[in-house]
Order: sequence, then C-alpha cells, then structure tokens
Amino acid sequence: MADPSSYRPKPGQIPDSPGVYRFRDEHRRVIYVGKAKSLRQRLANYFQDLAGLHPRTRTMVTTAASVEWTVVSTEVEALQLEYSWIKEYDPRFNVKYRDDKSYPYLAVTMNEQFPRVQVMRGQKRKGVRYFGPYGHAWAIRDTVDLLLRVFPVRTCSAGVFKNAERTGRPCLLGYIGKCSAPCVERISAEDHRELAEAFCDFMAGRTGTYIRRLERQMTDAAEEMEYERAARLRDDIEALKKAMEKSAVVLADATDADLMAVAEDELEAAVQIFHVRGGRVRGQRGWVTDKVEAVTTGDLVEHALQQLYGEETGDSVPKEVLVPALPEPVEPVQEWLTTRRGSNVSLRIPQRGDKKALMETVQRNALQALGLHKTKRASDLTTRSRALEEIAEALELDSAPLRIECYDISHLQGDDVVASMVVFEDGLQRKSEYRRFQIKGFAGQDDVRSMHEVITRRFKRYLAEKEKTGEWADGENTLTEEDGRPKRFAYPPQLVVVDGGQPQVAAAQKALDELGIDDIAVCGLAKRLEEVWLPGDDDPVVLPRTSEGLYLLQRVRDEAHRFAINYQRTKRAKRFRVSPLDDVPGLGETRKQALIKHFGSVKKLRSATIEQICEVPGIGRKTAEVIAVALAEATLAAPAVNTATGEIMEDEEEAAPETTVGSAQEPVSAGSSNERRGQEP
Repeated sequence: MADPSSYRPKPGQIPDSPGVYRFRDEHRRVIYVGKAKSLRQRLANYFQDLAGLHPRTRTMVTTAASVEWTVVSTEVEALQLEYSWIKEYDPRFNVKYRDDKSYPYLAVTMNEQFPRVQVMRGQKRKGVRYFGPYGHAWAIRDTVDLLLRVFPVRTCSAGVFKNAERTGRPCLLGYIGKCSAPCVERISAEDHRELAEAFCDFMAGRTGTYIRRLERQMTDAAEEMEYERAARLRDDIEALKKAMEKSAVVLADATDADLMAVAEDELEAAVQIFHVRGGRVRGQRGWVTDKVEAVTTGDLVEHALQQLYGEETGDSVPKEVLVPALPEPVEPVQEWLTTRRGSNVSLRIPQRGDKKALMETVQRNALQALGLHKTKRASDLTTRSRALEEIAEALELDSAPLRIECYDISHLQGDDVVASMVVFEDGLQRKSEYRRFQIKGFAGQDDVRSMHEVITRRFKRYLAEKEKTGEWADGENTLTEEDGRPKRFAYPPQLVVVDGGQPQVAAAQKALDELGIDDIAVCGLAKRLEEVWLPGDDDPVVLPRTSEGLYLLQRVRDEAHRFAINYQRTKRAKRFRVSPLDDVPGLGETRKQALIKHFGSVKKLRSATIEQICEVPGIGRKTAEVIAVALAEATLAAPAVNTATGEIMEDEEEAAPETTVGSAQEPVSAGSSNERRGQEP
C-alpha cells in the first residue's frame, strides 16, 4: 500500500487549467483516468487526509504510485481525451458499464451494390444503417418478415446470392415474392437501392406518409377496376400496420429522443435506455456498473453518455436526450453531443407530460434491472472474495492473490507441443491478457522442461518490461505518450498456478529462482485428486471439496487446459491441411482464395472450362491451363476432397492413431497426475 504523499506533486507544479489526469500503479499501469475544469483544484482533493476520502477513492490513491496530467484548451477537449484514454487503458478504478447481453440490431448494408437486410451484433460498420437495438433477434425477424411483403429487399448471404447469380435461379423468397431477386436481374441495382431506402425510411419512423400513399394507390386501383392490384395494396397496408403495432406510440409523431434512467445504491448502478424514433420505442438496452469511485448520478449519466455515443455520429445521436440528472457542468457534454450529431442536441430533465411519464417507465425498468443483477451477482461478489481469501490462507500468502496466472502444456504424442497462459484478476477472466507459446526442439520432449521454458520466457519478458518502466520513472522517457502503458507481459501475478503436480511446480519455481524473482508464489493443481502442490513440500495441500478457493483454482486450471488444447488443435489442423491448388506453380494464397470464392469449391473448379477459369480476376489463360492440368492430375492421385474447403481428407485408419493417447481421444494436457506423467513421452 503506497502513501499518497510519496508521489504528491509539489505546490505550484499542477496548472490551474482544464485537463485530463492519470493515476498509475507501481508497474506503470493506468488505474484511473479523470478530467477536470481545474487540474489543481481537482487533484488537490485526492491528497487530503485519507480518513476523509470515500473508501473506494482511498483504495485507488493508495494503490497508485504516480500521477500525471495533460493540459487541454477546453472542457470539451478534456471530455474527448478522457473518453479516448478510458477506452485505450481500460482503467481498473473507472466506472465501466457492462452490457448485460449483446444486443442485436436490424441492419441494412447500404454500402453494398445490392443492400441486404439482416440481424447484426457487435461493432457498427461504416455505410450500414442500423435500427434498434432490440431485446431479441426473433423480434427483428418477425418485423422483417412482415415488411418484406411491401419492401422485398434482399436478405440472403453473399454465398447464396452468388450461387443464385451463377445458376440463374432465385432462392425460395424470390419465388414467393418476398425478395425482388436482384440476383437474377428481376430488378435493377438502382431500383433495388430505392427499395432499400424506402425500407430504411419506414423503419426510421416515417410511416404515416407511406401508408397514406399506399391507401391512395389502393383507392385509385379500385376506381380503375384493377381489383387484384387493389387487393395486394390492401394486404400490404395491413402488413405495415401489423408491423407498426409491435411498437406502440409513446410520444408525438415526430419525436426522436433517447431516455436514460439510473437506479443505484452505494456499490452498484444500473442504467436503462429507451430509444424513441418517430414517437415509437424502437429499442431498449441496459448496463450495470460497480461504483469503484465516489460518483454522483450526474457523473454516472456523463459516463453513460460517453459509452453510448462515443462511437456514434450523425442521426445515431438523437436531437433530444432525456436524463434523470444533468452532468456538472452540462455545457461541455451538450457541446460534445452536438459535435457528434452535427446539429444541436438538447440534454435535459423532463418535468411534465408524456415524456416524464415515459421516463418513469424507464426508471422502473432500471430498478428492476438492478434488483435482478444484485440477485444474480450478490453471491458472486461474496464467493469471489471468500475464494481468494481461502487461497491466500491455504498457501500462506501475505494477501489475497488479485492476479492469478495459470500455465498448461498440451501436445499430441510429443508433436505440436504448445503452452497456454490464462489470467484471472479479482477472480474473473482477463481474456485480453491470455497468451500462448510454441515449444520447439529439445524442451518439447519433456513436459517438465517445457514448463520450465515457458515460465522462463514469460518472466524474462516481465523483467525486460520492468526495466523499461524503471528507466521511464527515472526520467528517460522510453515510452511515448501514444504507447505509454507497458504491454503484454508487463504486469506480474501474485500467484502462478501450473497444471500438474510436484515436478511441474518444481520446474516453475526453479525458473523463477534462476531469474531472481522471489515475490511470486507458485502452486500446482493435479487433476486426479485435485491436490494443491507447493514447491519443496513432500505432501500436497488438500482443500475441502466444498471450498470456494478450490473451485476457483479448478476454474483457472480448466480454462488454461481449454485454451492450450484449442491452440494445439489449430496447429495440428494446419499441419494436415492440403489442397490440390498447393501444387500449382506460381499460384499464391490470394489467387487460390479468389478461385475458391468464385467457384465455391475445388470440385466445381475441377469441372470448369479454361474460359470459365479465366473469368476469375488475376487469372490469365496460361495460368488457367496450368490449373486445369494440375487438377486433372490430382484427381488420379489424391483421396477424397472436402468439396466445401478444397482440403484432402485423411483416411480414418490413418487418423485414429494420431488422436489416441492412452484412453483419451483428445490432445494431451500435461501436468495431470503422477500416473499420467508416467505414460507420457
């Protein structure tokens, strides 16, 4: 635990101007990022008597070992820089909202020649129109199914589209009238794009005008005695109205707004957002966060706005954002939102009328989300803390191991030897810091030597990074502002766990001793009896079967086992991957992929004529002739070929010995028990 006075800036060093500051721990890891209208006044609050600080703020300043700041011109610039650094460094003590699920969007790929309507999740792409988010993917599919009758936009994948284009036959939706079939040129690219734009307009809330136009067309068709056309238009209108009924009108017709509500207690907060477009609720989403610092409701709203609109521009940012409390000060946040949208954005608290009533509904959803989250997570927080305490007590550690790294060796009868490193922080997975290793040559013949090599390689990198950060702290700025955080292996664990028993533990401890590292604990977990082995002990530590500490160690070990085996299988698959195209001289990976993409499989490529092969971009006639000859020769010599990938398949009799070690039908994960180690090469 550090004393804040040891790194407190001297009087007069901190400027009295807007800026962004970063607290770093002893390993130069950024643990907190904040902004301030006056850096001098804001930072002074952190260096007062510890007894007067909020408990979480006190934990942060005692964990930190240094503080630095960057001066900017305006508070808006400070807001933008704070968001960028929080996204880059992922500081441990900042408010971080966690999505309770991955929300699906209804997306229209306007960046393609023939736009496609589909369900999308994850990061948004440029040139794609998004609507939502929705609570469930099936809700999107139900809506699209109703609208395709009126807007028969393409919904098929690129492979299905290309296949229909090649064969000249549309898919089922094309036959039943739910796709305009641009793949077989029933509609031009320009008309299909207009259809997609009409679909987007309807989804954006401009529904009344479109329905009134259809009603006029239906009336005109009836007057002209075109009753079949009038009946089709009538059914189209009913389909549109049915789709509109799925989202009730909650505000005036032209209202575009996002409503945000916050439910909080001393430890956690839940945020709920309703997206209203054209007066209808078009989507809903929710976040939950641990309050790792002393924050007000206005601060929570500001962080939520940063996360919600940090990557959005244009119409994705609505004209109006209704919140339960305004950030302090509100002007920079409002100006930042206006910059994101490109026009004025109103940020306010609703006081009366329909908007206040809807805000109460959003607030009820936030309260329910917080209650549900606490029901699911309350025990998790308790058991994680208890598990770490039990591990510290069993291994006689000075404190709970907040960062645990686990290592496992995996191979297949001595071939393709690999190792995995997984990281758990505060009892939770830290997948961004997982690493994997290749073991080659002499070390790969022995699991114990492999473990020694992996631990040595990992902590050599740690010592190298530690030396760099030491130089940085002494004044030689070897780390630039852009990559100012140490990377990869820079952070040491409090506990190293190896998958195995006494030999693996001894190898890991020997590697640390050779490097002069004496402040990292080591233990091993053997699979057979789930015994915990410590360096130099002849007898294992046996934790109770009901122990939360043992359960956490098992989770860490099993995750390392899974990660190692997946990597080993990937390497083995690459070793056996063979394609007839590999034997074609002068044919690189790019043109191989172009051929497979164009024809769909090696089987179809083999049956193609030279003229058809020449149609592939980058393939000339001479190359096409060489390809045709090579494939013809490969047909006589090669076994069965996977028509989807162009890969040669092994015979089962030859493949079986490759996957059999003892009684296990999977790659071996080393360090299991004394009995298994006796069987392994």
